[in-house]
Amino acid sequence: MTSPQWPGLSPEVTSRMIVVGDLNVHILECLPLTNHRQTDTDNPTQRSKPPLIVLLHGFPELAYSWRKIFVPLAKAGYHVIAPDQRGYGLTTPLASLTNSRVAYEDDLRPYHILNLAADVVHLIYALGYEEAHAVVGHDFGSNVAGWCALVRPDVVKRLVLMSAPFGGPPKPQDARSVKKKEDSRVYLVDAQLRKLEEPRKHYTVYYSTPQANNDMCHPSEGLKAFLRAYYHVKSAEWEGNWKPAPGPLSVKLNSGSQPSKEDVAEAVARAMEILPHYYIMPANLSMPAAVRPHLPTPGQKSVCTWLTDEELDVYTSIYSRTGFQGGLNRYRTMTDETWNSEAGVRAMCGKKVEVSTWFISGQMDWGVWQSPGAIEALRSQNGVVKGGMQEEFLLVEGAGHWVQQEKPEEVVRYLVAVFSRD
Repeated sequence: MTSPQWPGLSPEVTSRMIVVGDLNVHILECLPLTNHRQTDTDNPTQRSKPPLIVLLHGFPELAYSWRKIFVPLAKAGYHVIAPDQRGYGLTTPLASLTNSRVAYEDDLRPYHILNLAADVVHLIYALGYEEAHAVVGHDFGSNVAGWCALVRPDVVKRLVLMSAPFGGPPKPQDARSVKKKEDSRVYLVDAQLRKLEEPRKHYTVYYSTPQANNDMCHPSEGLKAFLRAYYHVKSAEWEGNWKPAPGPLSVKLNSGSQPSKEDVAEAVARAMEILPHYYIMPANLSMPAAVRPHLPTPGQKSVCTWLTDEELDVYTSIYSRTGFQGGLNRYRTMTDETWNSEAGVRAMCGKKVEVSTWFISGQMDWGVWQSPGAIEALRSQNGVVKGGMQEEFLLVEGAGHWVQQEKPEEVVRYLVAVFSRD
């Protein structure tokens, strides 16, 4: 695959390929642009190296989505890298043919969360490190980063979650309780969403369908217009995110009795009814059709400084060649809880994140709240992170879901501060 041009990317940031396991991984990389800071470590081999920061992108994004973050972090003394994750961008399996695309029929095992976490751990080693000073994950990448910290706290020393709370591993009693896909939580909620007065469906269930990739690759308005609309509606620029402002969803259950899974699913579905159509979609629409009415006007596009037309061309060019199925295959293993019966997942049941953890998102990001109770579980002392999260829980004013692109200065300021913490 021919490498694209990188508008908006500083010349100090380089693009290269590195073999990691069964992948030829594309990374964007920036070496320290000042004397690298010394970090406390018990590992003598690490003391001579600048601290490594690994940035994991979301969906539908790329390593390029961190373009505004590399140089400021490198100027703070860090070695900063961002890979195109498995199934994305210029990263390809070593055994694949040139320009081969991920297909719906492909084996899903490589896209299981433990394998994606292993990709990151092995990338750290392939770069000559035995630990990362921090792993930062945005959106889809937040879940990958969370699992990296969960399974290898000796390698991941700090964890920053962005725009999507990490739910942790399943509880022991849940790991083998789902016998078929349709009994998974999101499918039960989806079934209740379809019973609403205005029938809706859950976006992750839609992303798990055979037609989702084709819908998004070949929308009537064209791929670039679809991506522009999708990125727009999830940003702070779309007025649909202003009223009601994003906040916790209210799940109302009947008191006095033990609710069934169906009762809980119905209550969650009714709470989710408030979410925008890019999360809880009209039941009869594809994702391009759901966001099409909100395509920004030429005037709105011309003043969109966080994603210029030239920068959008990078996403359009790459996704036109790769399609979206690589990312969508991860959604399929996530929505189908029968995957929780995998031995590696069951071994992690009940385990908590043991490293220092922080959360950052945009104040106008519904992604923070889309899963009722997830933020509360993340912050609770008895929740996902051992002892609870750090005090900092930053929601950046004037930013939506793409916070590191919309408000990079605020994100960098926060990251530099937390990277210096013990």
